[in-house]
Amino acid sequence: MAADPSFSDLPIQLQGQLLLAGPSLREGIFRRSVVLLAKHAVESAFGLILNHPTGKTVGDYLVGEDFAPLQKLVVHDGGPVAHDQLTFSSFWWSPKKGLRWALRLTVADAAAHARLPGRLVRAFLGHSGWTAGQLENELRHRSWIATQPPPDLLSNTHDGQLWSELLGSLSPLHRILAAAPQDPGLN
Repeated sequence: MAADPSFSDLPIQLQGQLLLAGPSLREGIFRRSVVLLAKHAVESAFGLILNHPTGKTVGDYLVGEDFAPLQKLVVHDGGPVAHDQLTFSSFWWSPKKGLRWALRLTVADAAAHARLPGRLVRAFLGHSGWTAGQLENELRHRSWIATQPPPDLLSNTHDGQLWSELLGSLSPLHRILAAAPQDPGLN
């Protein structure tokens, strides 16, 4: 897909936004992904894929009494970077500040967050990362669609449907893209 010539080279700030994989990302880990961009700075960007559950739980990876409170927690694929590392994160909605998060929690902190009302605690294998200018270039090529997290994000199911629901809510054109088959070439 050609770059959007109207896309400015001015710095953009996307921290806290969701990145929805554009239709051009048809293969690999980012296909139909919803990424929370937890950090966006000039030198790098960092995020977690929210909608790719692995089908495994923390108990499949970690055993022992210390991990007992989190053993049934579903593990999500957070991205291709450091994919051999399991981390815990907590998400909640603030009426004044919107979506909030705490990343790379200890087991004890993750268990404590899980006991708090309105908190969604997740385990992630790996994370998503971009070097200086890489994400901006991908945005210019429309690989990603940036959007604000909706207030009901944490109550949605964080699986393959999340991408379709969020993309389809943006506009009539996006609704058509969200409803398209995963591989339009097979039609």
